[in-house]
Amino acid sequence: MQSLENRTALVVGASRGIGLAIVQEIARAGANTILASRNLDALTAQAKALENAGYRASAVQVDVTNTAQHSQLPDADILINVSGTNLRKPFEQYSSEEFESILRTNLLGLVSITQHVGRRMVERGAGGKIIFIGSLMSVLGLPYLTAYAMSKSALAGLTRTLAAEWGRHNIQVNCIAPGFILTDLNRQMWQEPAMAQWLAGAQANPRMGTPEDIAPLAAFLAGPGSDYITGQVIAVDGGYTTTAVWPFQA
Repeated sequence: MQSLENRTALVVGASRGIGLAIVQEIARAGANTILASRNLDALTAQAKALENAGYRASAVQVDVTNTAQHSQLPDADILINVSGTNLRKPFEQYSSEEFESILRTNLLGLVSITQHVGRRMVERGAGGKIIFIGSLMSVLGLPYLTAYAMSKSALAGLTRTLAAEWGRHNIQVNCIAPGFILTDLNRQMWQEPAMAQWLAGAQANPRMGTPEDIAPLAAFLAGPGSDYITGQVIAVDGGYTTTAVWPFQA
């Protein structure tokens, strides 16, 4: 594991799931880790658990959709944007309010946070790391996810353009595109036996992913080993975007 000693990491959307797994991984790597989300009680409990284990962690409350709060976020060498929400339904049935709600959480709020935290990275002149958590929908399409896919596709575009713009400041910007990771956002959908049967034939690794499958890559992209990696959208998906399997046996 690469050391993140003497680095401060701000993880937005840190109270559970992928965000919490990333927090735990980067704290173990030595980062001074700041957990941020709306749920201050959950954040405080998780930060305390990390401190009791000998790591450095603290909690700060922020509503991703409330841009007035974003200028108060602390400085960080590493910004990891995880927050996201979803609503699955036919495209023609989405209301404008539903589209706007998803875009505010998944895209516009993260843009605002990145502007505030990233601006201070640029001003300090010491470089930095920005990591977005995208989705398979950053690189391909599946039904009933149009609002979510719009937001996650935009994060992929932001990753590439911001990497080009801030590269001169030694700030690397990358995006992780998780595959089928079991979290509270999709747990009910994956209770259907047909979904597990389908997945077994859809990708090289037939199992569901876990948040812990995402965290090591986030820690790597946060560390010095990724200094020459920027503008990338990297799938962690059991091979879904690149492989398929069939019944044939040689």
